[in-house]
Amino acid sequence: MRVKLTILQYAWYYFVMGKITYIPALLIMVCSLSMTSHADIYKFVDNRGVIHFTNIPQGEGYTKIMEEYTPPSRRSFDTIISSTSSKYNIEPAIIKAVITAESNWNPKAISHKGAIGLMQLMPSTARDMEINNPFDPEENIEAGTRYLRHLLNRFDGDLDLALAAYNAGPGTVEKSGGIPPIAETHKFVRTVNEIYKGKSDNETVRIFKITYSDGTVLYTNSSVSY
Repeated sequence: MRVKLTILQYAWYYFVMGKITYIPALLIMVCSLSMTSHADIYKFVDNRGVIHFTNIPQGEGYTKIMEEYTPPSRRSFDTIISSTSSKYNIEPAIIKAVITAESNWNPKAISHKGAIGLMQLMPSTARDMEINNPFDPEENIEAGTRYLRHLLNRFDGDLDLALAAYNAGPGTVEKSGGIPPIAETHKFVRTVNEIYKGKSDNETVRIFKITYSDGTVLYTNSSVSY
């Protein structure tokens, strides 16, 4: 799990958007350290001037620089999704499926490619959709849903092609004449469809119970790899 720093998120966003051209090395170092925990993070500078970051302060001289991140509940986004669903004539279940597949409902998520927020908007897409803050759930869902509607119109309502374009880009889909032969894109289209159809059609999800040798019990909807 990752701790997300609001300051770093904005620094990264504006860096990618071309609004700043330099991010201090310290911020980059903090960003790399911040990928491991959701706990509070403290900063300490020793007598040699070396800066340390930890989630377990020991003694005096530690300054808290990051609060523990508590993700919001999914229901808190229902009003936004309902509004954008009506506005762009896309089923709420499709929007929710995309959010689940893209960010697992974390409005502060940043992918390794730089995609941002609930619907994982690339900075270029955020710029095209003319939003100010892609980390804001309302702006992110509005822009992501509007972009998905644009793709559905572009591909004559074909959801699979629109989802493939959402993941790989519309030009790539058009050049391929279908879902491009990209493993990540095929997985994304399949995952969104499985989530969407499961929620829309009220299909029964089979749950597997796995008992490990140490007595630990795991309940999962997939027996693969177990």
